[in-house]
Amino acid sequence: MPNLKDLRARIKSIKNTQQTTRAMKMVSVAKLRKAQDAIVQLRPYAQKLRELMTNLSASVADGFSSPYAEPREGKKLLAVVITSNKGLCGAFNSGVLKLAHTRLQEEFAGWDIQVIGVGRKAAEFMSKRGYTLALPGNTDLFTGLNFNRVSEVAEFAMSGFLKGDYDRVEIFYNEFKNVAVQNRISEQFLPIRLDVANTGKAATTDYILEPGRDEILLELIPKILKIQFYRAVLESNAGEHGARMVAMDKATENAEELLKVLQLNMNKARQAAITNEILEIVAGANAL
Repeated sequence: MPNLKDLRARIKSIKNTQQTTRAMKMVSVAKLRKAQDAIVQLRPYAQKLRELMTNLSASVADGFSSPYAEPREGKKLLAVVITSNKGLCGAFNSGVLKLAHTRLQEEFAGWDIQVIGVGRKAAEFMSKRGYTLALPGNTDLFTGLNFNRVSEVAEFAMSGFLKGDYDRVEIFYNEFKNVAVQNRISEQFLPIRLDVANTGKAATTDYILEPGRDEILLELIPKILKIQFYRAVLESNAGEHGARMVAMDKATENAEELLKVLQLNMNKARQAAITNEILEIVAGANAL
């Protein structure tokens, strides 16, 4: 059994760690409220835009085509992997990184693959496994997160697709479901699909549009793509804070349980030391 000095030092260390995990939990709670409000407000808007695009594309005359919906026969892939900049959030990063790596190795084997790592963990993980980073280093969008900064990365992927640098763009991210659960998502970003079968809904709304449906769609599709990309980043941002809050809460609880065990061991060690002293005194008295 460790001596009293070692037990006291360990208890002090665990208490300090517990204070840190409790503080990190409170910080994540505050950040989660803001991130959750942002994604909850954006989801209906993004969904409505997609429904509008579906209705319009289903009702335009035959022959309409968008450069963003052009099917490609080539095998040049841009993979956008969205993680956090920091750790200490459970399996939040490892889950989506495993999903991305597995799909790239299996489904896209033999493709010319480039990667955009949104978040330091994604950039480090993918570069260590030999993937080429389309944007140098870590693409940090979470520091001062806003639509304009995210749009720059979305425009990079969209312009690369239009120029033929990429034949397909795939996004990997964590979708925020609730504080404790995030769904790992692999989503085809480009080329988009304009067919009704993609959503399972028929065009039910008759819009009066000026100057025309084709012109509206050509203008609307790039904006919708940027909104969808922004939604994926917001989903990941909310999921990160939720995962970190849960992880720090569990760490705080585990520290409390460990403190109880160490306190019990220290009491036993102290009682053993007192018993030995009493025995020594009694033995000395008997000797006299």
